[in-house]
Amino acid sequence: MPFHLHFDESDLLRCRFALSPLWETQEAVRTLHRPGRHGYHLPWLRRIAEGAAGLDLGPLWALMPDGGHNPDFICPPPLGPLATFAEEIAAVRATDPATARADMALALADSPGGTHSPVGQRLLSDPAGAVRELADLLERAWEVMVEPHWPRLRALLEADIAFHSRRLAETGFERLLGEISPQLRWADSTLTVAGTRGNHSRVLGGQGLVLMPSVFVWPDVVGGHEAPWQPAVIYPARGIGGLWAEAAERTPRTLARLLGRARADVLCALGEPAGTSALAHRLSLAPSSVSEHLSVLRAAGLLTSRRYGHQVLYERTPLGIALTAQES
Repeated sequence: MPFHLHFDESDLLRCRFALSPLWETQEAVRTLHRPGRHGYHLPWLRRIAEGAAGLDLGPLWALMPDGGHNPDFICPPPLGPLATFAEEIAAVRATDPATARADMALALADSPGGTHSPVGQRLLSDPAGAVRELADLLERAWEVMVEPHWPRLRALLEADIAFHSRRLAETGFERLLGEISPQLRWADSTLTVAGTRGNHSRVLGGQGLVLMPSVFVWPDVVGGHEAPWQPAVIYPARGIGGLWAEAAERTPRTLARLLGRARADVLCALGEPAGTSALAHRLSLAPSSVSEHLSVLRAAGLLTSRRYGHQVLYERTPLGIALTAQES
């Protein structure tokens, strides 16, 4: 069933892109619990298996009914386009207990038996304690499951935002939405998010909309946040199919012989735009070495660069794309 977001002129002026490490954390928790999402993330699941086994994520899973309401206070809209996890989890810890209780009650009501389960009763009976417990769980999940991989994830999310920001300038808001996902439709100043549970409507009332790419939300598109939070649409980021691939898995041998293994790995790792530090982390190379390789590849006409926020993003030129498409 669809979720309808009704815009006026002021809402269109307040649409923005953002990424959220907190959102990725709670979606990583959800992905761990849902085998249908495992396809692209099996390498990640293997890497985090030991650490995740030591986490008691039951209270979070109890608040994540499949297709039902999920508490907005555990993943509020990001404070800015590049908010840190520390900033976001501080906002969770500051949630008013009465607000948290009402939010949790909606989620538990959408899960069969959730309201009267031992976990549900405990959370509802002490909402202030529940806020602390859930924030602590999210922080631990971040440290174990997401933070070690955040440079790689952030690079992909920032590349998605850079790409879609450019497409917004080139094609306009209506066409951009269709390119982001076929589940998004625009008509008569209303954005419809198809495939959600129930039939909901919300008048934005000048709050605008946050568009957030996500690694772990695949294959869904989610219409998030009820009043008073700013509404958001969370969609699968571009390029997640190659997110966990190692350099040796995508570098043709002939290209490695031509450019040298390390330089060819850098070129092939740029399936999506990325910065020096993210590439260094992904390829297990020193940032200084990656920077040198990027400079040579750019001088050879295989890469272009542009500034995005605090960093410079590199992407392949048509010649660079053609070289990486060669057979091994």
